[in-house]
Amino acid sequence: MTIRIETGNFDAFFQAPFNAYGPDSLYVSPLRADLLRFVSHDKNPLFSGPDDISIFTAFQGEKPVGRLTAHVHNASNKKFDWRRAYFGFFDCTDDGVAASALLAAAETWAHTRGLDEIVGNINLTAMQQIGVVTDGFENAPYTDQVWNPPHIPRLLEENGYARDFPMATFEVDLTSCAPPAIGPKQQQVLDDPDFAFARISRWNVRERMEQARLLLNSAFAQNPMFVPVSADEYSFQAKDMVWIIDPRISALLTYKGDPVATILCIPDLNPVLKKIRSRPGLTMPWHFLRHRFANKRAVLIYSAVRADMQGKGINPVVLRHVILAMKKAGYKTLGNTWIADVNAASLAQKTKAGAHMLHRAHLYRKALT
Repeated sequence: MTIRIETGNFDAFFQAPFNAYGPDSLYVSPLRADLLRFVSHDKNPLFSGPDDISIFTAFQGEKPVGRLTAHVHNASNKKFDWRRAYFGFFDCTDDGVAASALLAAAETWAHTRGLDEIVGNINLTAMQQIGVVTDGFENAPYTDQVWNPPHIPRLLEENGYARDFPMATFEVDLTSCAPPAIGPKQQQVLDDPDFAFARISRWNVRERMEQARLLLNSAFAQNPMFVPVSADEYSFQAKDMVWIIDPRISALLTYKGDPVATILCIPDLNPVLKKIRSRPGLTMPWHFLRHRFANKRAVLIYSAVRADMQGKGINPVVLRHVILAMKKAGYKTLGNTWIADVNAASLAQKTKAGAHMLHRAHLYRKALT
């Protein structure tokens, strides 16, 4: 059957992965309203105008069977002197014709804007969901982890895309893992009265999020692909944090009253999103409330130590604090968002924490001629 591509049809864009993968897959969509915000050029502060993003959906007859975004992150191109487009949210049935049509639409979009390469999945920046799962397909993703079936990397490779930037996600069994050990450096931090954990509550979460943003920008400044996150961008991504955060399982460490380190964790929302198929409805509050009391999974979004305080043994102190708090709160497992292979220090921390790899993932890249 002939495949046709439509641009700008959000209803079909949202529905496509459900049709492509079926109800028994491990795929979990963002909430419909959140996804709409993310891909809206007039709402998402990542984009300066309608020329920065397009959404494409592949139809087989009247049924949407695949989708992706084509977009540009101008701040990344400016910082790294790139002429790069991104594709994101690439989900498709195992159909080579549909995949080729979608990818060709994104490539044409990029080429007409004078860009010379396209990279993905990026949903929608390097500080959000990124990657294409290339191993560990059998493992259910946590919030902010990507998932796709095995045919997605194959379809990309059949269309001339090459694996790039290897990374992995992780999981820790909190019922059996030991918190990070306390060595001389860590004991020195614990013994210093100038270090203290700041209180996190639903009442001050917006202030704490801004402090966490500044720590993120300081700690990740030298990381590959990292671009400082503006206050508007961070607020846009974390606008509902006040409703979902569990203050017991995140931490902010201060030194003489100034924030120096943070670990930001949230309860895993994917099980409840899967139950409601990411669509708001009359039963959604009931499902969320029930999940809140039954959930035993949490996810570590990121950890950050201010650049001038790195190497002082601070991160293990904060991680120990968080893991002990999670155990006390009854959480059983902790997922971790992506860590690149080039980040040896973070990978070593995962090994020490007893984490096991959950998913193997890569970016896929293609030069445009």
